[in-house]
Amino acid sequence: MFDFANQAYTLLIITVVFGELFTTVIVGDRGGNYRLANFLWSLALAVSYLMVVLTAPVCGAAMDAHAAKKHYLFISYLITVATTAMLYFVAPGYVVLGFLLIVVSNYAYSMGESFIAAFLPELGPPSDLGKISGFGWSLGYIGGLFAAGFTLMVLGEATAENFDRIRWVGPFAAAFFLVAALPTFLWLKERGVPRPHLANASYLTVARRRIASTLRELREFRDLAVFLVSLLFSMAGIYIIIAFAFIYGAQVIGWDESVRNIMFIIVQITAAAGALGFGFIQDRIGAKPTYIGTLLLWIAAIIAIWGTPTVTAFLNAALGMDMEAQHLFLAVGTLAGLSLGSSQSASRVLVGLFSPNGKSAEFFGFWGLANKLAGVFGIIGLGVLQSLVGLQTSILLCAALFIVAVLICLVVDQRRGENAARTWRAATDQTASSSRNG
Repeated sequence: MFDFANQAYTLLIITVVFGELFTTVIVGDRGGNYRLANFLWSLALAVSYLMVVLTAPVCGAAMDAHAAKKHYLFISYLITVATTAMLYFVAPGYVVLGFLLIVVSNYAYSMGESFIAAFLPELGPPSDLGKISGFGWSLGYIGGLFAAGFTLMVLGEATAENFDRIRWVGPFAAAFFLVAALPTFLWLKERGVPRPHLANASYLTVARRRIASTLRELREFRDLAVFLVSLLFSMAGIYIIIAFAFIYGAQVIGWDESVRNIMFIIVQITAAAGALGFGFIQDRIGAKPTYIGTLLLWIAAIIAIWGTPTVTAFLNAALGMDMEAQHLFLAVGTLAGLSLGSSQSASRVLVGLFSPNGKSAEFFGFWGLANKLAGVFGIIGLGVLQSLVGLQTSILLCAALFIVAVLICLVVDQRRGENAARTWRAATDQTASSSRNG
């Protein structure tokens, strides 16, 4: 239910509505082609992700010390709701206020993502993490469909003329998140056990020791370590798409409100279907081939996104058609949607398979840090590049990132990675048994 709830923030604020509103109306076209607006948007997101990278280990140490995952999740939830509701006050020209509220709200939301992920290893055995992961992503997209579908139909388009209505997108997203996440706090159990020896130490010291320990132990899990590097590149590309897909549609494709709404529905449905469908494919062919396959889909989708205006002009000239780029862009959205849900779900499954039971939470925490670090350099890279060559050309950066991710993942051996996890667990169990017998 938390996945269901927080998609209201991701889609309405980051992907579909407020990102477009911020760049085209709040900041506006200063300097031509919205390059300054796009850069400020990318900078706000990158700063928030960097804050997560710097503070998540400390919060993780505090949560372990006091068994307080649910407490920290609740704090991040309240901050996200409050700052998202305050986006109502960001009027055209209020660039600094909008920038700061996006930094704080996206930071709190992203921390909440890390906190809720820490519960994942407690919800089922490692062999079922793929099913749980796919179901979570799918339910999230269904939540997004409810939230953003209502918003797009009732509040209308993100334009200056419609500003008095569309400015309510912040309060609505906050209210949806506030209500839909309540079941999590009512019924999700905190199964952690307080650790007094950590509570007496500095959380910063504990965090440094934890990171150093994890980095040392990753050497024993070679395939997991290599995969995390691949993930760094692939998630950088995905974060760019999440942050700029609908901005690209508005600025480069120049779509109408009706086409934007149809695109949203297409992406949500295909992303949910991709997460579920590729989950079944994983059971047949393995998580690594599935992950690589989804990245190849992404590469095809990015090339199609970049080439949509040119292909449309070519088809019109060659076939005597009068097709608009926005209509061809809808077909591209189907390919992007299938890639979106399936690639993220497959990556979580591989981390689950490569993590022994006793270290799942720790390695999933490292997975979360890799994701946010990817967001920092991916979005900043796109922001700088688009300020130099424009948004259409710079979107090809995503294809380059996905290609690098595929090449790195080729050296990952899934069977060897799973064996390393089983061996570590068996050795740990044997040591514990010997200690009890002694």
